[in-house]
Amino acid sequence: MRRRSTQNKSQSRWNRKLFAGLLLSFCFGCLILIQTRYSQIEMILSSPPPSVQTPKIAFLFIARNRLPVDIVWDAFFQGERENRFSIFVHARPGFMFNKATTKSAYFYGRQINDSIQVDWGEASMIQAERILLKNALMDPFNKRFVFLSDRCLPLYNFSYTYDYIMSTSNSFVDSFADTKERRYNPKMHPVIPVHNWRKGSQWVVLTRKHAKILMEDNTVYPVFQQHCRRKSLPEFWRNHPLPADGSKEHNCIPDEHYVQTLLAQKGLEGEITRRSLTHTAWDLSSSRDRKRRGWHPVTYKMSDATPALIRSIKGIRSIYYETEHRREWCSSKEKPGHCFLFARKFTHPAALRLLNMSVFRSFQ
Repeated sequence: MRRRSTQNKSQSRWNRKLFAGLLLSFCFGCLILIQTRYSQIEMILSSPPPSVQTPKIAFLFIARNRLPVDIVWDAFFQGERENRFSIFVHARPGFMFNKATTKSAYFYGRQINDSIQVDWGEASMIQAERILLKNALMDPFNKRFVFLSDRCLPLYNFSYTYDYIMSTSNSFVDSFADTKERRYNPKMHPVIPVHNWRKGSQWVVLTRKHAKILMEDNTVYPVFQQHCRRKSLPEFWRNHPLPADGSKEHNCIPDEHYVQTLLAQKGLEGEITRRSLTHTAWDLSSSRDRKRRGWHPVTYKMSDATPALIRSIKGIRSIYYETEHRREWCSSKEKPGHCFLFARKFTHPAALRLLNMSVFRSFQ
C-alpha cells in the first residue's frame, strides 16, 4: 500500500515536471514567434512604400524623316519624369534619331524598327498607325495614345495636357457622317455598310481599349487596303497618269476615315468624344491651282508665327460640323474649356520664332 502511494507521488512529480517543461517550451516558442513577427513588422514599416506606376501617355509621331519642331517638344517635356509619357516615332525605314538628326535628347532612339514606306492617300498611312500602336501597346502602363504629325506643336504645358487627356475615359476622335465627298466605295459593302462610313481628322487620341481594337482589326483594314486607293490628283500626275475614266476612281483618303469608320462598325461611338484635340487650318482659297485647293492644310511659316496666332487657336471653344448640323462645345472635367491641345503645321523657322518670343516658355 505504502509502495503504491510512493509510486503515485513519483508519477505526479514527473507529470508536473513534464507540464512545466512543456509550458516553458511553449512560452519560449511564443517569445521567438513574437520576436520574429516584430522584426518583420519593423522591416515593413522601415522599408519605403512600393512605387505605384502612373498611367502614361504615348506620343506617337508620324514623320518623313526629321522632326522639324523638336525644339518645342524638348521644352514641353523638359523637367517631366518619363513615368508619365513615352515617345514613339514612325519615320522612313532606316532613319535614326540621334545627335546628328535631332536637337532633343527625348527623341534619341525613339524610332520604331519595323517602319514602312508611307504614301499619301494610300492605306500605308493607317498601316503605319497600326505599327506605332503595336509598339506602344507593349508597355502595359501606356493608357492613352496620341497621334501627332512631324510639324505639330503643343499649346499648353505637360501637366495641363496630361490632366486634360486623362480626365476622361473617352477617346478623342473627330468623327462625322461623310455625305459630301463621295469617297465611299460601294464595293466595300457589305463589310462596311454606307451608314457606318465616317470621316474626320487623322490626329486622334485613343484609350488603350480602342488602341487594341485598331491594332487587332483584321476585318475593316483589309477592305480599306483593297478598295481605298489614291485618286490621280494634279500633284501626282507625273507618277500616276490620269485614267481615261476618272469617275471610276475613289479617292478614299484612308487616314481620314479608317479609325472613325472602324469604331462606328464596332458600335463604340458612345465611348468617344467626337472631336480632335489637334487644330488644323485647311487652305480653301489661297492655292493658285483650283483643283488642289483644300487638299492640304495651311503651313504656318515664320511670318505667320505670332503670339496672336497661338492665342486665336487657344481661344476656340466650339466646332461646327456642317454635314450633321452639329456644334460640338468643348469641355474638360465637365466644364467649358479649350478645344485644342495641339496645332499644325509649323515650319522649323516658325517654331523657332515662337520659342524665341517666349510663347512656349510656360505653355500656359
